[in-house]
Amino acid sequence: MQRHNQIHFWYIVIAMLGIVFLRDLWTQYRTVEPIPYSEFETELGGGAIKDVVVSPQTIRGTYVSPRDGKTSFVTTRVDPAIAEQLRKSGITFSGQAENTLLTTVLSWVLPTLLFFGIWILLIRRMAANGGMGGLMSVGKSRARIYMETDTKVAFDDVAGVDEAKDELKEIIEFLKAPKEYGRLGAHIPKGILLVGPPGTGKTLLARAVAGEAAVPFFSISGSEFVEMFVGVGAARVRDLFEQAREKAPAIIFIDELDALGRARGASQLTGSHDEREQTLNQLLSELDGFDPSVGVVLLAATNRPEVLDPALLRAGRFDRQILVDRPDRAGRIQILNVHLKKIVLAGDVKVDEVAALTTGFSGADLANLVNEAALLATRRRASAVGLEDFTRAVERIVAGLEKRNRILNPRERKVVAYHEMGHALVAMALPGVDEVHKVSIIPHGIGALGYTIQRPTEDRFLMTRGELENKIAVLMGGRAAEELIFGQLSTGAADDLVKATDIARSMAARYGMVEDLGNVSYDRERPNFLGEDNLPSFDRGYSERTSERLDEAVRSIIDDVYHRTLEILRRNSELLHRAADELLVHETLDASVLVEYKKALKPAPAQDAKTGAFAPAAQ
Repeated sequence: MQRHNQIHFWYIVIAMLGIVFLRDLWTQYRTVEPIPYSEFETELGGGAIKDVVVSPQTIRGTYVSPRDGKTSFVTTRVDPAIAEQLRKSGITFSGQAENTLLTTVLSWVLPTLLFFGIWILLIRRMAANGGMGGLMSVGKSRARIYMETDTKVAFDDVAGVDEAKDELKEIIEFLKAPKEYGRLGAHIPKGILLVGPPGTGKTLLARAVAGEAAVPFFSISGSEFVEMFVGVGAARVRDLFEQAREKAPAIIFIDELDALGRARGASQLTGSHDEREQTLNQLLSELDGFDPSVGVVLLAATNRPEVLDPALLRAGRFDRQILVDRPDRAGRIQILNVHLKKIVLAGDVKVDEVAALTTGFSGADLANLVNEAALLATRRRASAVGLEDFTRAVERIVAGLEKRNRILNPRERKVVAYHEMGHALVAMALPGVDEVHKVSIIPHGIGALGYTIQRPTEDRFLMTRGELENKIAVLMGGRAAEELIFGQLSTGAADDLVKATDIARSMAARYGMVEDLGNVSYDRERPNFLGEDNLPSFDRGYSERTSERLDEAVRSIIDDVYHRTLEILRRNSELLHRAADELLVHETLDASVLVEYKKALKPAPAQDAKTGAFAPAAQ
């Protein structure tokens, strides 16, 4: 009411000022007479003027006696020299004041407006490019708000993460009916952290929760809070939670939480009170301060939970952590079924066969695979996407693009052919090894001169020592074939050696599979910080003597497996020559051809049931 009274008072003041102004204009019109300058000189010489007020451009005065009801006059000054000449001519003349309003506007007001216009334009462009934005919006949250009609994502669009969806269903029930859900005294977790590798669908899962619950969805990245200006990030955190409370029930989703929630004090170079830490402190304060019963749920996602501040992960803040891992075979089939609906699929394509080719693929990788297969089918002008297109798409993703213009000389092609067939024959000769799906000597990618694709028959989560040694044997098969056939080694096995050494070192240092070293784990699993592999590790919990024994054990494992691999190929040397010759002719051998070679293989040496070691071949 006080506000309205104040507005009415100022209306009255403005009206009174307007009346006074109009009254003054009316009085001047009734009493002041504009006259020519020549008439002013005549009246002045005749003594009819009582007094005058001279200004640079005008002369105002009063008559001795009124003239036609006018008591005052006003005239514009004229240069005296010109006035004298005009008077002698006997004509009536008058002056005219120069109007300087336009000049004033052009010289002062216009430059000022131009300056402010350019300044506002630059500020808006900075805001559009991710700068600090307008002066009054620096501390405003940049969260993109998706209303329930904009999300358009449901749980049906998310496949392969059934456990994660089950965990999030109670969040949906709470957002739909918070009072009913809390009738027994329970309350929803304040924060839910989605943890998993990149591309597994964490962001999509969060949007699906908002779509199922039909509530506003505030989406923002952790990096958008942190600015060069101190205090801006904390202000944006406050503004974000205030907006969410106003639109409750709602979901706040912070993607890439590790950009904001990294452990405080982790870097001593930037000090302990930088802008990022102030922003994190504000987020912790908001998590402590907001009541989950109002219907605001905080979701966050990260693929690096090991770097998060422990204060974020304690009970009462991010109460629940949900793993969104790479899908297993059944999950990959579900994800592929979702994406295959968008393309024209050939009738001979079996989804389980495609899923078998994509072990270790994330949801994003599978979506990319389907798109690449559709592009390849379009390129060859096919009417539908066939299994051949999916196989070539897997090759493109795993090995890279074909490099048919990379011409190898005959000697190199022969070495590559024996190398790849060495991998394939060893894999087919050993039990429990993934089936060989395809062998090729067509160069791919940056450095791959050939490749051997294996198709797992099932997802594996545990491996014995014998199975790990079999993996090393397959990796060493190419190098063994080169030594057996050519009597010398090439650089083509460099990547195979790295992978084999990693497996052997894990067997000795982490898995306790070397009897002489005992049941001890020497290699503690450290957080996987970016760039850590390039830094020397000084946190070694064993002696130099133990380090030497570890190196000896790794070398012993690889040497033993390598000799057994040579024995397998030596037993099948005739088959190796025949398969390599066919590979040189056709450049690519698929599973239908390889199965015939598998039937002709001589069995591998016997394997010890306890250690997984092969017995030497009978002489």
